[in-house]
Amino acid sequence: MADPVFTTMLDEEMPLLVDAKKRTKRTPLPKLQIGIVLLLQVCEPITSQSIYPYINQLISELGVTGGDERKVGYYAGMIESLFFLTEALTVLQWSRLSDHIGRKPVLLIGLMGTLISMIAFGVSTTFGALVVSRCLTGLLNGNIGVMKSAMGELTDSTNRAEGFALMPVVWATGTTLGPLLGGTLARPHERFPKYFDTQFWRKYPYLLPCLATGSFVLVSFFIALTWFKETVPKRILRKRQGSDASAVTLVDAGKFEEHDAALPLRKLLVYPVVISVANYVSLAFLNICVNALLPLFLHMPIEIGGLGMGPPIIGATMAMYGLICGVLQALFFAPAVRYFGTRTIVIIGMFCYIPLFALFPIISFVARTQGVTWLVWALIGCILLLLAIMDTAYGCIFMYVTASAPTKHSLGATNGLSQTTVSFARAIGPALSTSLFSWSVQRNVLGGYAVYAILAFVAFFATCLATLLPQKVWGDHESQDLHDD
Repeated sequence: MADPVFTTMLDEEMPLLVDAKKRTKRTPLPKLQIGIVLLLQVCEPITSQSIYPYINQLISELGVTGGDERKVGYYAGMIESLFFLTEALTVLQWSRLSDHIGRKPVLLIGLMGTLISMIAFGVSTTFGALVVSRCLTGLLNGNIGVMKSAMGELTDSTNRAEGFALMPVVWATGTTLGPLLGGTLARPHERFPKYFDTQFWRKYPYLLPCLATGSFVLVSFFIALTWFKETVPKRILRKRQGSDASAVTLVDAGKFEEHDAALPLRKLLVYPVVISVANYVSLAFLNICVNALLPLFLHMPIEIGGLGMGPPIIGATMAMYGLICGVLQALFFAPAVRYFGTRTIVIIGMFCYIPLFALFPIISFVARTQGVTWLVWALIGCILLLLAIMDTAYGCIFMYVTASAPTKHSLGATNGLSQTTVSFARAIGPALSTSLFSWSVQRNVLGGYAVYAILAFVAFFATCLATLLPQKVWGDHESQDLHDD
């Protein structure tokens, strides 16, 4: 907490009129460092999303469903959820550790953990082995919260919209390449028999996409090791490593720095943090439900509510979703934030889920009555467009969470807390949504479409929650100046 003397100096001596003019001048982004952080961010979606095109077929081939295709959702959802469940158990600890030893060491550990676990997934031939490999992925990878902390330290309120606008673009890149690689490279002995029709690739038909995405992670590891600079100042790290005491140091007229130990969890649970994280959780929960449902919906036979497609088409469809997201983010995110405001973008993003879930039963009905015609693909295109619009809300939520940190040096803990709760939501989402799908078709609840009605109802409440966010990002008095320019 700041000393009252410094607070008085801040109130009485700070040149308000001059400072107000300075606020409208945007700080240039440190392009190389932000570029490396964004490169590292690609690693998570490119590895996690690469399994979606083939996971349902893999579950069917393992024989755990007893030949009943309607049960695939239960097991596929479990595999998809395990990563986020185990990540939730450790991500806060990784983020708080990064507050003390720096962002770079934790990022490097996470990259190596991702690489090892992906190779383990590729050589898994039993359901139990799949479970172990996915658990390893989550336990060793605490990078997403740390990357957001690094982004917060590399930007300020004058350029944060531009900086955080790039994160969903990069995520979209990963969600484009991941499914494309997964769908294209799965079962290479069938797709590319000239090069891969050997006993080895028949035994490990899903190793090639894991090796491809793992290679990307390995290259990213060496780039970060060589060129990434620590974003936590060395004097702060020395302070945290050498003492638990807090101190306030005057560095310029009217300015002070607070060097504090990691805040206890109860002190992080202030209203700005709680409401920002709650909206992040809602957005991520609904998003992961769609990400799990869409490939399952595309894979299941038409007669039980799906479209009967194979991994290559599923991969291409999900890659198209990532591509559309990336284009919208790159072209429209920052202008949209300045024109509509961060709160409005979040509300629109939440609302998109309601018509999105309504489209699934409509597509299924059309496929059952007319087959997979151009109309089915047009409606799938509408789902992908709604997902892309929804995705713009992520950049805004990241800004709310980053700005909600009680102190500057609790940024890692705040992002760790947010990522922990979001990981729990993402752990529940796939298992819940795909299990609801299987339950709906097995029991024929609401014609087999109960899962979509339930999730649309959840989306309505998430939209209401988004209205509780403030018009401007927490404590950001400069954003309005930029918005008015």
